[in-house]
Amino acid sequence: MTDNILVSFEPASGEEIWRGMHGDVDAAVATARRAWAAWAAQPLLNRIEALRAFANEVRRETEPLAELIAREAGKPLWEARSEVDAVVNKVDISVQAYAERTGKKKFDAGINGSAAVRHKPHGVMAVLGPYNFPAHLPNGHIVPALIAGNAVLFKPSEKTPAVGEALVACLHRAGVPEDVVQLVIGGPEEGKALVAHPGVDGVLFTGSANAGIAINRKLAANPGKIVALEMGGNNPIVVIDTPKVADAATLIVQSAFTSAGQRCTAARRLIVKDSFYDDLMAELLPLTRKLMVGDPLGEPQPFMGPVIDNETADRLMESFLTLITAGGRPLLHMRRTVPDLPFLTPGIIDVTDVPDRPDIELFGPILQVIRVPDLDAGITEANNTRFGLSASLIGGTPDDYGRFWANIRAGIINWNRPTNGASSNAPFGGIGLSGNHRPAAYYAADYCAYPVASTEMDQPRATIGVGLRP
Repeated sequence: MTDNILVSFEPASGEEIWRGMHGDVDAAVATARRAWAAWAAQPLLNRIEALRAFANEVRRETEPLAELIAREAGKPLWEARSEVDAVVNKVDISVQAYAERTGKKKFDAGINGSAAVRHKPHGVMAVLGPYNFPAHLPNGHIVPALIAGNAVLFKPSEKTPAVGEALVACLHRAGVPEDVVQLVIGGPEEGKALVAHPGVDGVLFTGSANAGIAINRKLAANPGKIVALEMGGNNPIVVIDTPKVADAATLIVQSAFTSAGQRCTAARRLIVKDSFYDDLMAELLPLTRKLMVGDPLGEPQPFMGPVIDNETADRLMESFLTLITAGGRPLLHMRRTVPDLPFLTPGIIDVTDVPDRPDIELFGPILQVIRVPDLDAGITEANNTRFGLSASLIGGTPDDYGRFWANIRAGIINWNRPTNGASSNAPFGGIGLSGNHRPAAYYAADYCAYPVASTEMDQPRATIGVGLRP
């Protein structure tokens, strides 16, 4: 194996699943720059037709693609199938969003003729994808970018290149030209090269805050390059009085432990009213113990598969132990269930008495519990973070939710629903370290094309009314 070969391993078994050569960023950018103008010049309906053919191609490949996602990303097959469904559904949603968010406008400007607003593509867009949703999340950038008329250079996570390759193959089979959407295999160096390349007009990134901040810093002196950053969160789920204790516990489990906690919208902090704490724990802890952790392709299907790799599992175990050392009280110990493989059971720890709780995204199945006296204290604690992606309130009255909604700093705010599972029909993004105010999902059209204002007349007509010598 040489340094120019990238190898992907199956988390559940440690076996090699894919290998391939690192991409040539300069060559890919040059190819894309030659191709994008012709793609942009096609009628919009032609581009939409190609993307709808892509949706049909993915639909035909549902089972093989879902199995590949399950194997390479480690998520259970039931969840991988839902990811494939999201890839398919993204096309029609993006077509509708493009029409709504970037529709043409023309209006009478009186003696000055007419005025118009239209949108243009940026050119060549780099899409940097994550490993947790290796198809759905990059697809959420790629489809809107292609509809708008951009060329796309897609670098999947170095941990899930096989899924990235399969996604691009579906696009090519559907008729999207190979020069218009290209796969760029690689790791951090290829990602950095794409970000910095003068031939790239935009960077669409999903990943960690550290990587997103590095991209932002690198491009701070280059305002001409569009940048959309989705960087995760230290998300709170606040629970106050409710008679539906079992339902509250279920919503917490869904929020914290779906995808083994590897969702940017996963609940990281459970903030619970003191008087409700014992009742909630009496439901939450037994339910969490029942969660099956196992082979993504196993039967019966597990709730959770492994985390992405052993290095990640080791870091999460260390983080859990660090919280205990700092004064946290473990309510449910996190355990490694299979030697040398990254299977983790969910961990729940009460950190109410931990001073200076770390404001970081622990990207895995760790839930930190914080007790508070009332809702106002819960809101204050929920906002005690530099992140601001997702937050949920469980329980309370409509007035309580109104106060919660008005005061929480986040881009997604829910009531009696999980922190995760956001709708593609709505904008998706956060504030603070969670994003740069360029939400994705339904609003992705906003950063895939830019508005152009025009005033227009059929013939030139102008006069100078003042300031001329006779």
